[in-house]
Amino acid sequence: MSEFVLIFRRDYKTPSAQPSPEQMQEHLGHWQNWFGKLKDEDRLTRPVQRIDQQGRISGQYNSVQTGPYTEATDSIGGLVFIQAQDYDEAVALAKTCPILELNGSVEIRMGL
Repeated sequence: MSEFVLIFRRDYKTPSAQPSPEQMQEHLGHWQNWFGKLKDEDRLTRPVQRIDQQGRISGQYNSVQTGPYTEATDSIGGLVFIQAQDYDEAVALAKTCPILELNGSVEIRMGL
């Protein structure tokens, strides 16, 4: 088994792209079920950890910007470390991620 990081991104900026409070409540339940399934299948290599919403961006010439946003609307909403046999299996797990319900994406990277 190899370790992979799944990085979740979606548009957190555009007002029309945001779910209603009711939709978000339902969506959070899908996340709980998804993480529970990963845990039950012994896929998690590290505990699920929340990240702050501010962040910093370090750029050219040692500049640092507050906030995870530059001109892009998509930003990282979270990440999780899992184990899978290979990229194909990691992709199959990523395809079941609730972030996709909100037109988000999952970036998959294998640890070396």
